[in-house]
Amino acid sequence: MKKIAIYVLVAVGSISSSYAQKDSEAKSILSEVSKKYKTYDVVKTNFVYTLESPQANLKETQTGTLIAKSKANKFKVTLFTKGKPPVVAQELISDGKEQWTYLKKDNEVQLNDVTSNEDALNPAHIFTIYEKGFNYIYTGEVKQGGVTYQTIDMTPTDAKKTFFKVRLMIDKGKKQIYSALIFDKNGNKYTYTMQTFTPNVNVPDAVFAFDVKAHPGVEVVDLR
Repeated sequence: MKKIAIYVLVAVGSISSSYAQKDSEAKSILSEVSKKYKTYDVVKTNFVYTLESPQANLKETQTGTLIAKSKANKFKVTLFTKGKPPVVAQELISDGKEQWTYLKKDNEVQLNDVTSNEDALNPAHIFTIYEKGFNYIYTGEVKQGGVTYQTIDMTPTDAKKTFFKVRLMIDKGKKQIYSALIFDKNGNKYTYTMQTFTPNVNVPDAVFAFDVKAHPGVEVVDLR
């Protein structure tokens, strides 16, 4: 499952033009989240990723970071190994035109065109995924650690998807997505929990491209 963490993140949703009935309260909440997010140029979030697989009797946890420049469709996702200090395990990087998937253990990077996978969601738009291709319903509020979260269940309009539901928890006060729990059809659950959220961080554009020279001996697999 060495690639699963990266690929689940980019397979959360698809871009679909079909719309079905929407829960008005859920739509209002999500619209506020989207409106706030779109005011930012670049955001950075640290997150915890958890995979639960009952069939394999497996539970894995990793930490990661996401840097996203949504207006330019640019992003960088980094997952780290366990231990101290944690080191890079996987990276998914896009400059809006090309996408690199780097697997450190294999010293391999796969190169694709961004448009080559029509079934994938650009992680730069992870905070606005609800806008197309989903039905959604507001399911109430929960309190954790003194914070009130609004919960929304989303289901894809395309029944062919490998997952059947995404459950969002939204910080009511900050109007930010706190976590996303993905249920797939094999019984697995994937959770992304945001630990920090920093808007308008100052990052050079070089962050959104893979530097082959900085990775001596890396094998480049060109899949374009």
